[in-house]
Amino acid sequence: MANKNRAGICLLILIVFVIFLIIACSINEQNRDRSSVFTTLDRTVIPVPIPATTPAIHPYEITKFSEYGYGVYRYGPGLSFDKRLDLMPAAYQNTSGANAARLLKFFAMTDVHITDEESPAGAVYFGVREKNGIISGYSPAMLYSTHMLDAAIRTVNALHKADRFDFGIFLGDVSNNAQYNELRWFIDVIDGNNVDPDSGVKDDPIPGPNNDFQDAFTAAGLDKTIPWYSVLGNHDHFWMGTNPPTDYIRQTYTGSDILQVGDIFTPGGINRKDFYVGVIDGTTPYGAPIGMGAVNSTSPLKIPADPKRRFLSTSDWMDEFKNTSTSPLGHGLNDAEPGFACYTFEPSPDMPIRVIVLDDTPANDDADVHGYGHGTLDQKRYDWLISELDRGQAEGKLMIIAAHIPVGVKMEGALGAFLGWSTLAAVSEEDLLAKLHTYPNLLLWIAGHRHLNTVTALKSPDPSRPELGFWVVETSSLREFPQQFRTFEIVRNSDNTVSIFATNVDPAVKEGSFAERSRSYAIAASQIFNLTFEPLPTGSVSYNAELVKQLSPVMQAKIKNLGTPI
Repeated sequence: MANKNRAGICLLILIVFVIFLIIACSINEQNRDRSSVFTTLDRTVIPVPIPATTPAIHPYEITKFSEYGYGVYRYGPGLSFDKRLDLMPAAYQNTSGANAARLLKFFAMTDVHITDEESPAGAVYFGVREKNGIISGYSPAMLYSTHMLDAAIRTVNALHKADRFDFGIFLGDVSNNAQYNELRWFIDVIDGNNVDPDSGVKDDPIPGPNNDFQDAFTAAGLDKTIPWYSVLGNHDHFWMGTNPPTDYIRQTYTGSDILQVGDIFTPGGINRKDFYVGVIDGTTPYGAPIGMGAVNSTSPLKIPADPKRRFLSTSDWMDEFKNTSTSPLGHGLNDAEPGFACYTFEPSPDMPIRVIVLDDTPANDDADVHGYGHGTLDQKRYDWLISELDRGQAEGKLMIIAAHIPVGVKMEGALGAFLGWSTLAAVSEEDLLAKLHTYPNLLLWIAGHRHLNTVTALKSPDPSRPELGFWVVETSSLREFPQQFRTFEIVRNSDNTVSIFATNVDPAVKEGSFAERSRSYAIAASQIFNLTFEPLPTGSVSYNAELVKQLSPVMQAKIKNLGTPI
């Protein structure tokens, strides 16, 4: 009997010890996650300038990057919040209120541009041509778009463990070329599935698993307790974000012949066949561009076809979000009318805040000669937006508009002509802004599209009613440097204002990982394309801000006792 008692006691001690180890490991894992993840409040990624004597190279000459100093970066000091009082009356005192309680916290990612680099219907040639090459046509970071998204999702999970998010939202252009396999890879990364970022036939440029950009991997997946939503972008339902595909282009997606087009930046160029757009050779370790150039001087090239590269219409794109293991069902789009990618949701039943998800990209049947990268609303979407704003105002909801394309921001030159508000929209930008300024409960318009981290104050047209102003916050692309996402925290202040804390986050990347390689390549591409790195409100790198907004007396009273005390 004594031996049995001793054995029982030993077993009990062993069980307690095992439980203690499990708890300790869990705590250590949480602490490791928290200590290894930083926002730009803690530190920033600083590209190291290339030496002045460095020769110019092509963006696809990846083997020369380290030799010539391209893509090198270091960590710099963090950026504190720039307190913005642009919307407040001149008499407002900066120190008159304190942060009292949190109302909402969420993250936003945009312009992920998951890319099938082996697609015969891409635009590699327009990125690497000798004159006027553009980074959106080709960037070496495109080889690792799924890996960088996985790193960003892991970073979100770590931040969520330390301080929970109410939801996440993706602000459009989740895919690069409106392809089924690109959208599927995006959803699979978030769901935590096995992801095989290869198309056509299976390539393995470096024999073995987990050692090249074509190898399959298992994504971490977004924490199942975080609901997420999605916005339609121009790259999600147009050929390379520029035009509805012609019948010829649509057939090329799933075929073996490399696409032929003219200069897509000139009228009618999409209907010409002057150039082969090229493709990435998936059998090479660095993804060499091949099969591109002028038709009269380039030999035609056959590549392995793949039906999963098929082009997605807006309805197809929306339907695919129902095929997911994360929540909510359809990610908001399940509640929308087929082909009409607009909907609303309320993140918390206990908080009077509503998110209005707006598709402000051109429709597939728009006859617009200016291209399809600009913002626009047809009459149906404009009427829907106004009805939702009216409803939210009447019900006493604070409102956030989430769209792919920003409104009211400064756009100049050729970029402005392509990305600015369409002259053929059912409502002009001036009239739209005038209408938006009649809703005191509108807090924010959040967007992507331009790949910039900017904050624009759209002040009230009536100085006596500062609550009619609102903020426009843009977030940069996850594919191109600085490859960041944002967190938003809406806080109730003690002086009847709210503060919106907008923070940039660099995905945490392990040294030597594919995500770290993506960062280096993205920096190198930006250096080669002579893009600037300015940490300013009008620049393209990090910008953290506390955005203060006055509330109406009605909303002041409604949220007076709401939120989690700070």
